[in-house]
Amino acid sequence: MRSIHLWGALVVGLSLGLAGTHAAHAMTTVDQKSAALAAPVARRTLDDAQVHFVTVPDHYAQAVHPHGVNTITSDRGAAVTFTTKYLLPIPGYHHEAWGDPQSMVVVGRYLYVVYCPTAWHNRGRIVRFNMNRLASLQATPRQIQGVYTPAANRSAKERQIRTAIKVGPAFVTGHGQSLAFDWKTHQLYMWCDRESAPRVPVNQYGYLQQLSPATLQPIHRIRFRLRAGDFAVPGGHVLAFDRQGRAYFWTRPDTGGVYIYQGKISRHHVDFRLTSQVLAHGPGTCVQSMAFNPNNNRIYLVADESIASLPVAKLAGRGHLTSQDVKWTHFASKREFEGLSFGDHGKAYLLSNHQPEVFVGDSLRW
Repeated sequence: MRSIHLWGALVVGLSLGLAGTHAAHAMTTVDQKSAALAAPVARRTLDDAQVHFVTVPDHYAQAVHPHGVNTITSDRGAAVTFTTKYLLPIPGYHHEAWGDPQSMVVVGRYLYVVYCPTAWHNRGRIVRFNMNRLASLQATPRQIQGVYTPAANRSAKERQIRTAIKVGPAFVTGHGQSLAFDWKTHQLYMWCDRESAPRVPVNQYGYLQQLSPATLQPIHRIRFRLRAGDFAVPGGHVLAFDRQGRAYFWTRPDTGGVYIYQGKISRHHVDFRLTSQVLAHGPGTCVQSMAFNPNNNRIYLVADESIASLPVAKLAGRGHLTSQDVKWTHFASKREFEGLSFGDHGKAYLLSNHQPEVFVGDSLRW
């Protein structure tokens, strides 16, 4: 493999197909020559019959209360109710289109949200919300939603709220649904999964980017192939890490079921393997998100209105999952589920679009 050091934002922008300049920074790209995918072993199908496949709705529902508090309550499976914590800003900074956030992660006092406006074509930015600061200001969901409106310019309170929000520079994100926190190294990562159309990758290479939580932009990137013989994957669409620093993503191949990949990411090398057990029943049409809960050591597979979870410990080796290990929750909101994240103590945060908002869950046991 070889390392390429790119100095200056213009050079970085051109190397990623991004026109324009931003604040100068340095980023290293590692080109991994060896295959990043282990040869698949014999796979076994697990009949997780309690998980019900939920098709994507013809039309997503808008928030019932676009400027107030909403709830999303489970109606089948493990019980949990989500209630609005933040109504995210509309319009965004400098009137940008922030109506369609793609992923989020909660780390300590910070909430990080990835925005990839459709018209930006594989570009986006990360916005960081200081939750402690917002709490100390007693910022209401409605005030946060309107923080970048013309009326907010005349409000001292709204100007204070803006100090709790850091807007990162634009960079090449790809689809943007994979922002994740490594619980072992305390680093932020995401795929750069550029697409020519939704779920249609530009090429067969995988790109993993390490992000600076301070500057909110890439500082390190690894390019590799997830290929073993005739078996190849262009890269992940979602991403999660456990406490041991193992990385995960899941896919829903055309053949049906759910494939879960487990791997390790270092500064110079990426290794993934397809775990041995295929889940017969996926949670839904769209692979929307993936999250790790440090409170119960489970990973969560998120589709629209449908979330399945399983213990990471039982993915080791040839896999030891049983049907009873898999939990499932269904909701009846018809909202689009874009992201799920867990705080240190297992509190769940859910990101939804169509009046974008962040919800907080009421249960640690689902």
